[in-house]
Amino acid sequence: MKKIITFGEIMLRLNPEGYLRFVQSDKFEATYGGGEANVAVSLANYGMNAAFVSKVPAHEIGQCAVNELRRYGVDTSEILRGGDRLGIYFAEKGASQRPSKVIYDRAGSSISQAKKDEFNWDKIFEGADWFHFTGITPALGGELPEICLEACKAARKHGVTVSCDLNYRKKLWSRAEAGETMAKLMPYVDLCIANEEDAKDVFGREHRHKFRQAQP
Repeated sequence: MKKIITFGEIMLRLNPEGYLRFVQSDKFEATYGGGEANVAVSLANYGMNAAFVSKVPAHEIGQCAVNELRRYGVDTSEILRGGDRLGIYFAEKGASQRPSKVIYDRAGSSISQAKKDEFNWDKIFEGADWFHFTGITPALGGELPEICLEACKAARKHGVTVSCDLNYRKKLWSRAEAGETMAKLMPYVDLCIANEEDAKDVFGREHRHKFRQAQP
């Protein structure tokens, strides 16, 4: 495999130590991550040539996110600089019957303010043979649905395989919005990754399990 391109948002993750709850913690651990960025890091750890495309603010916190990717060997040469802020999410680890909890603070992030003419997809896809994104990226709004569509069309033109993880997030958009947008992108997707819940939420597709009664 030549190069794998991933496209999305990388965020600052803040979490309490151990299993403390938000209200119990007086300090937070800082790391960086995001759906597509995590995929790029995992692929790089497997020795693959992985690149991450995004937009981060041109200040030290944005550079920290880029540095985090670089230390795992991810190609960050196509990450744009600009905008006012890096998206943040707070993560509280679950324990026993208590589920994990995530609180987002990502409105107005650099990638959500990105413009179509900022990405040269023909250049980005030079020497690439796989492109991956998730449904989270177009859900961030602005011009990102159109940017994702342009990326998919360019990937098709360059003979690049396209994969998409639906990854529906109700905090970001409605089922109707997700269905309308993702339906425009799916004709260019070679591999769609989804669980049954995402398929139902985005496309209204419901799989009914049939169980055959055991014979005595």
